[in-house]
Amino acid sequence: MDAALFSPAGYDADFFEIPLALPAPPVGTLIRELLYTHFTVLLDPARRLAIATGVNIDGDYLVTVDRGDDWHLDSRIPLYEQTGEGVYARNDLDRGHLVRRQDPVWGDITTARRANYDTFAYTNAAPQAADFNQSKQLWLGLEDHVLTYARTNGNRISVFTAPVLSAEDSTYRGVKIPQAFWKIAAWTTTAEGSTVLHAAGFVLDQSPQLKDIDLDTVRAPALMYGTPPPLGPYRTYQVPIVDIVDLTGLNLAALSEADVYAPAPAIREGTGRRTRWVELIDTARIQL
Repeated sequence: MDAALFSPAGYDADFFEIPLALPAPPVGTLIRELLYTHFTVLLDPARRLAIATGVNIDGDYLVTVDRGDDWHLDSRIPLYEQTGEGVYARNDLDRGHLVRRQDPVWGDITTARRANYDTFAYTNAAPQAADFNQSKQLWLGLEDHVLTYARTNGNRISVFTAPVLSAEDSTYRGVKIPQAFWKIAAWTTTAEGSTVLHAAGFVLDQSPQLKDIDLDTVRAPALMYGTPPPLGPYRTYQVPIVDIVDLTGLNLAALSEADVYAPAPAIREGTGRRTRWVELIDTARIQL
């Protein structure tokens, strides 16, 4: 199946009763807006990775389909704007899904299969550490946890995620490898005829440092040719969405205003933003 052979609708900003637009990059940023089945990728062609993705998930109509493993380039954009198999071959880097494979797989069976295929576009991937551990499993399960929470309120959520694209990321095979990823889940509740938007923000850190550090100070070491950067144990945090704005430069105003996270205390002089981040060991610590 070729991405150019159909016209997918992409992320739907009117999925909820309250309109919710995709995260917006800074004015003047060159991006490629790529529409897929139930999700959209905003690609940074210079970094060859997504600056943001957005997917609509309808929990009432999720479909189980065979996974497949048909990773493919998107024929709608030049090859040199994509991070393809060459970055992932013969090393310990995973092609990490940004829009999780199961999330857009809903609707009739034809649509669900097409959505499943779409998630294997290289534009929907970013290099991640290959070793799975408890924290990575937690990261992959955040959508399920939020969807379960939202089940009594329409069973719909929208999820936005992407790597943190830092100028300090180390270059490997022509691609800067991100040290962190962000994710925001959004849902609505209705009470007394009024619909309210809610959102929760998370950061996954795959930098090699094992102690609490501010992401702004991470400096990956220089790499020898052909050697991928050191990627350490995954650490997952719930964070104020305003901190994701600081990390990415994206316009997340509507999501920030809907943040369910407890009001973030002011950052004390000489301390980093992680003083107000909560490391997640399991779902019990998630605030929704």
